[in-house]
Amino acid sequence: MAKSRSVPDVWMIAATLGILAIGVVMVYSASAVAAFHDYGDSYYYVKRQLLFAVLGIASMFVTMNVEYTFWRKWAVPALLICFGLLVIVLVPGVGVVRGGARSWLGIGSFGIQPSEFMKLAMILFIAKLLSERQNQITDFTKGLLPPLGILGAAFALIMLQPDLGTGTVMIGAALLAIYVAGARLSHLAGLAMIGVAGLVGLILAAPYRLQRITAFLDPWQDPQGAGYQSIQSLYAIGPGGLVGLGLGMSRQKYNYLPEPQTDFIFSILAEELGFIGGSLLILLFLLLIWRGMRTAITLTDPFGSLLATGIVGIFAVQVLINIGVVIGLLPITGVTLPLVSYGGSSLTLLLTALGILLNLSRYSR
Repeated sequence: MAKSRSVPDVWMIAATLGILAIGVVMVYSASAVAAFHDYGDSYYYVKRQLLFAVLGIASMFVTMNVEYTFWRKWAVPALLICFGLLVIVLVPGVGVVRGGARSWLGIGSFGIQPSEFMKLAMILFIAKLLSERQNQITDFTKGLLPPLGILGAAFALIMLQPDLGTGTVMIGAALLAIYVAGARLSHLAGLAMIGVAGLVGLILAAPYRLQRITAFLDPWQDPQGAGYQSIQSLYAIGPGGLVGLGLGMSRQKYNYLPEPQTDFIFSILAEELGFIGGSLLILLFLLLIWRGMRTAITLTDPFGSLLATGIVGIFAVQVLINIGVVIGLLPITGVTLPLVSYGGSSLTLLLTALGILLNLSRYSR
């Protein structure tokens, strides 16, 4: 193991705080109209976002100063706890239904989303398992099948909610870690074909998912229904131009674009801050991902390297899906933009994960 550095990666910290600051500002700007209409308080959403940002930063500071090897012994217990929460959330009367999915545990407006915590728990488990079975990863039965079985079970529970977006992010990040661990491309290619077939089955099994696909291909076929969000998102991005309409000057947030503070917050950002503002945010994400991958590559400990890869994978996949949906390159999946979109569970979990990544950066060469 490389010698520990005195400080974590400062570029990663700067990118994280920069994205978080942009997120808080944009949550207020995107939600002020809806918050005043629904609650009589323009600051309703941003106050909660600030609260969870403070809690998340505190958690990031703690995990940044806890040696990452600590998480190796807690990987299995964390996974089992998250499996238990995924089962509990499905119990009628216990799990809270929001947006058509039984994904929440909590009371009133405060709650946690177990599937968000499963993403990190799964990465911890896969990093531990594969770092201990490096010589078996090329064997499909002994090396690849066990982590895939656990991954499939977690995905199945998440789909029972249903929450395809979170499940897709978890699958993407885990497969990235499995690939980096040394899995054969032929095995992964075969699994990809099975996964595509399964995805088609999931789409056909739920009419609303099929509507999202048809709306993705041609949103104007149903402009007041399945294609509404995609069209309104593009109506926000288009007028933004190079420099935007100005902070706070969005027109689409006036009840045209549904839930502008969550999945489609990038649309409001592009409308108000334009191509320059959107590009700046993307560059900050790229800086964070680059420094994270640099950490993963330069770590000599297999567990640490796979853990860093998985955490970076969560961010990279989530950013790719969210922005792809917003600009019309991907079907709508309900994935938030990391550190920017409104949401307590996601924000706290991601900052906690970044704290672990920052601790890992102390040991990179």
